[in-house]
Amino acid sequence: MSQKRSFQQVGTRPIRHDGIDKVTGRANFGADFSLPGMLWGRVLRSPHAHAKILSIDTTKAEASEGVKAVISGVDFPAISPSSSDGQTDFRDLSRNVMAREKVLYHGHPIAAVAATSKQLADEALEKIIVEYELLKPVLSLDEALAPGATILHDDLKTRGADPPSEEPTNVASRIELGRGDPEAAFATADVIVDREFTTQMVHQGYIEPHAVVARTNEDGQSLIWCTTQGPFMIRAYCARLLGLDASKIRVTPSEIGGGFGGKTTVYVEPLAVLLSQRSGRPVKMVMTREEVFRATGPASGTRIRVKLGAKNDGTLVAGTAEMYYEAGAFKGSAVAAGAMCLFASYDLQDFRIEGYDVVLNKPKVAAYRAPGGPMAVFASESVMDELAEKLEIDPIDFRLHNAAREGVQATYGPKFNVIGLIETLEAAREHPHYKAPLGPNQGRGLGCGFWFNAGMQSTASVSLNEDGTAVVVSGCPDIGGSRTSLALMAAEELGIPVERVRPVVGDTETVGVNDGTGGSRVTFATGMAVIEAAQKVVQELRERAAAIWGVEVDQVGWQEGRAQPKDGGEHEPLDIETIARRAGRTGGPITASSSLTARGAGPSFATHICDVEVDPETGFVRVVRYTAIQDAGKAIHPGYVEGQFQGGAAQGIGWALNEAFVFDDEGKLENPGFLDYRIPVASDLPMIDTLIIEVPNPRHPYGVRGVGETPIVAPLAAVANALHNATGARLRDLPMSPPRVLDAIDSVR
Repeated sequence: MSQKRSFQQVGTRPIRHDGIDKVTGRANFGADFSLPGMLWGRVLRSPHAHAKILSIDTTKAEASEGVKAVISGVDFPAISPSSSDGQTDFRDLSRNVMAREKVLYHGHPIAAVAATSKQLADEALEKIIVEYELLKPVLSLDEALAPGATILHDDLKTRGADPPSEEPTNVASRIELGRGDPEAAFATADVIVDREFTTQMVHQGYIEPHAVVARTNEDGQSLIWCTTQGPFMIRAYCARLLGLDASKIRVTPSEIGGGFGGKTTVYVEPLAVLLSQRSGRPVKMVMTREEVFRATGPASGTRIRVKLGAKNDGTLVAGTAEMYYEAGAFKGSAVAAGAMCLFASYDLQDFRIEGYDVVLNKPKVAAYRAPGGPMAVFASESVMDELAEKLEIDPIDFRLHNAAREGVQATYGPKFNVIGLIETLEAAREHPHYKAPLGPNQGRGLGCGFWFNAGMQSTASVSLNEDGTAVVVSGCPDIGGSRTSLALMAAEELGIPVERVRPVVGDTETVGVNDGTGGSRVTFATGMAVIEAAQKVVQELRERAAAIWGVEVDQVGWQEGRAQPKDGGEHEPLDIETIARRAGRTGGPITASSSLTARGAGPSFATHICDVEVDPETGFVRVVRYTAIQDAGKAIHPGYVEGQFQGGAAQGIGWALNEAFVFDDEGKLENPGFLDYRIPVASDLPMIDTLIIEVPNPRHPYGVRGVGETPIVAPLAAVANALHNATGARLRDLPMSPPRVLDAIDSVR
């Protein structure tokens, strides 16, 4: 989109189509679904973080009252070590959903039971006898990287190592980004800041646990109802793990009570299908909250060292970084994405970044909103702030001086097209928040955030009803209001009110493939499919009108939901209701679909301002004011865009101040519940102010950029920088809990 366009529907704030169902409790989430004759599935989980499985005896469990099926690792097909789609290693994934020779974290599934009640299933689990040979758990990056470290996987060699590794290791891969000569450039710097940062594993904290019902029919087809961000992903992964054709699985997504990236893989779904196959009955499995914390994917703990150099005039000249990301029990952290985010906001020509993906005896990590980005940017934006302080330059002016803009080559490779970082920084500088006075023990900080955004595969269909209303079907579960956003785009093209468009989330057999709801892709990519499908419907409407009028189609225009004769023709306009009502006599139902692999996802940038107040006696930190400013490209529904900004900021504040997985010396998670793992609640947060910047993405018909990931990238550093300005102390280890804050204050007294 190169020129400004006016909209009738897009940019308005209608009530969401699914709103009443959700606020009245009528909407069906994962655990709400049941079937007649259903069994309950439960999972036996490892009490050890690292051990060899010597034997599993399920005899007594199989003979227990009400038990209809028992499975363990031997019941899964063997998967080749090289089985991968480029992103997912299916051998590892299979071993994560059910352990084989070893258990690799506390809570690792070992066996599963399907019984006529949940109680009987739990009782049967207690009768499964497992013999272990205990191994030393590897619980920190230092332990995993130490010479002579206990090795988790005997066949793991470091991919990307130079020279190639010969011996098994806990370092799964090494990546490197860079250009220029950073060492020579550092020699020209007037000021250099070199710091190390650590973060701990944190969980997405979605309110709804993982839940599934699976039923295998007599023809061999398995039907799955579950909570997920990607029904087509569930179908593909279950098929690969169970040795089935994808056509033998049909997945219907439920409403979803949060995901944030954590529901982009499988845990209990393959188990439910296998138990259903074995028992011949539907099987329901719902994780407990403790199981969610122990055995689903958190974000990585990290150790990151960042060095930046600048000249006295504020020009960045060089940067280097070493990044170590915990992968958990199996390889695959988001270190590469973190490395790509680290310096992405700035025009930096001489830099080098090394990243390491490290396995250890903790749960396998999963995506969490801008995966890999928040920890990396916590480090780089903290160093940027310290550099600005040493140079005695306003932190916004320092960032503006070095900000990435159109034509700058990103540190991750391509040249930026039109982007909006500078607009967010300028808006922050002019915002009343940035100029407001501060009280005693208060400090103000800011941070910039970045995320690539994604396109990938999308399919959508648009169909007209006989009354001229429309139905939009996609296969993307609605996490943040995407139903209404897709409906708004269809309404815009058709020229009808959004209330006359019904958006539907289809299952895997009612619509073509859609990649998952994640990466801030749905409004961008699936929106493009909806726009294309709606444009095809409009073309069909024009052809029907041409047939009714007896003219050529190029003599028919479409405006405000009506066919209009061009060039002042003599025919009266035909509204969409009239054409739809006569569809049966002019060619049949009017419907169209579009499938695409979307290109041109526009990167998104944000600038956040945070004020904190620190109690110098207790170390308690209160966020007293917060403003999130972000480029949305074009806000299709501004209310939902603001909600994404607020949600990401709230999660980032929690990550900065409170949240962390706490493991004991044996690798057992000590805080697997919301009482001890404390995410922010409403009373912990101020009203998070938002400001939407709109710098249109030229590669989307409406200018859309994704908005869901970027808001969580900036808060970690914004809070840390505010805390420094309140206390004089720099905290480089998360979470910035009261004891750590007190220690930091004492260190500068």
